[in-house]
Amino acid sequence: MDQMSIFVALTGIAVLLQAGVLLAMYLAMRKSTQHLEELANDVKTKFMPTVTQAQEMINTLRPKVEIIVANLSETTTTLRSEVQRVDATVNDVMDRARLQVIRADELVSRTLDRVEHTSDIVHKTVVSPVRQISGLMQGVTVGLEFLFGGRHRRNGGGREDRRPVPQDEMFI
Repeated sequence: MDQMSIFVALTGIAVLLQAGVLLAMYLAMRKSTQHLEELANDVKTKFMPTVTQAQEMINTLRPKVEIIVANLSETTTTLRSEVQRVDATVNDVMDRARLQVIRADELVSRTLDRVEHTSDIVHKTVVSPVRQISGLMQGVTVGLEFLFGGRHRRNGGGREDRRPVPQDEMFI
C-alpha cells in the first residue's frame, strides 16, 4: 500500500495544483472583466457623445446637402442646355459665314470674268481701231513724206533727210 498512498498523495497534489490554476484563471478573468467594464464606461462617456453629436450634425446637414445636390443637378442640366444652344448658334454662324464666303467668291469670279470680257470688248472696239487708224495715219504720213520728200532732197548726191519706207511697212 505504500505505492497506493504515494499515488493518492500525488493525485491530491495534482488536484490542488489544478484548483490553484483555476483560482488564478478566475482572478485574472475577473480583473480583465473589470478592466473591460471600465474601458466600456470610458467609451460610453467619452466617445458616445461625439457619435451622438456627429449623428445630429449629419441629420442637420442632410437637408442642406440634398439642396446642394439638387442645385448642382439643376445647374448641370441648365449648363448642358446652354452649351447645346451655343453649339447650335456657332454652327449656324459657321454655316452662314461659309455661305457668305461662297457668295463672295462667286461675286469676285463674276467680276473678274466681266472685267476680262470688258477688256476684250475695249480691245476689240477701241484699241484695235485706234491701232488701225494709227497705222493708216502713219502710212498716209509716210506716203505724203515720200511724195513731198522728193523736193527736199539735195542735188549733188548728198544724203537724204528721210529714208523712204517700203510699201509693205506702211500698214500695221
